[in-house]
Amino acid sequence: MAETGRLRQAASAGPLLSPVTLVRVAIILGALSIWELLAHSGWLYRDVVPSLTRIGAALVDLLSHGDYYFNLGVTVGEIAAALTIGGMAGLAVGILLGANRFLSKAFEAYLYYLGPTPKIIFFPIMIMWFGVGPESKIALGTLSCFFPIALSVAAGMRQIDKVLIRVGRSFRANTMQMVWKIYLPAMRHPIINGVRLGLGMALIGTLLAETKLSNKGIGFLIIQAYSTFDMPQMYAQLIVLFVLAIGANALVGRLGGLANIKSK
Repeated sequence: MAETGRLRQAASAGPLLSPVTLVRVAIILGALSIWELLAHSGWLYRDVVPSLTRIGAALVDLLSHGDYYFNLGVTVGEIAAALTIGGMAGLAVGILLGANRFLSKAFEAYLYYLGPTPKIIFFPIMIMWFGVGPESKIALGTLSCFFPIALSVAAGMRQIDKVLIRVGRSFRANTMQMVWKIYLPAMRHPIINGVRLGLGMALIGTLLAETKLSNKGIGFLIIQAYSTFDMPQMYAQLIVLFVLAIGANALVGRLGGLANIKSK
């Protein structure tokens, strides 16, 4: 009877893989098959599309060297610093613009105009202001992630239920209490979405800066592999970055989910 009950429970649980998961797996396998076909077809210049086995060997070689982890730590530190500074600034500006209609009308248009601008054009200014060290890379990453976070928070401020704001004011909450007790809990989703976008922009800005002027960091290693035409090594480094970006994005989403559970 117990065995029958377990079988019924397993049958009622449905298939092990959902249709969405199967489609995702099929897309990945299809992309890898097309890549391998191009690698062996001879249609492109040699090593432009190396085989998966060569990329895998380069990946193993890459992860077996201690110098890579030093450069990885440099880049991760720069991105973390950029996201922290740009995120806090974007949060403050977003709350200010979302809470004050006059400031929003006066200044928010500039955020929309400057937001889509490629931030790499400001890198020469960052070099003059902060030098050629990690500070200029952090500055460009900070500038890159500031805009999506500020705009997302400002939009989230306008979606807060007015009843919550009136309740806070009826209890005579000061500005900091309104921020911590009313604004931030009510804007969990816009903040998480803004941080996700900001993380991607900080990653792009920091790596672009490293490829332009640096002697350490992942961006420096990628451009070095490209300049020596070591394509397997370059693709291996891009794979590591891709996996780390996915992990960081998933971590931000998980923290947002935990915050939702605790609030309930």
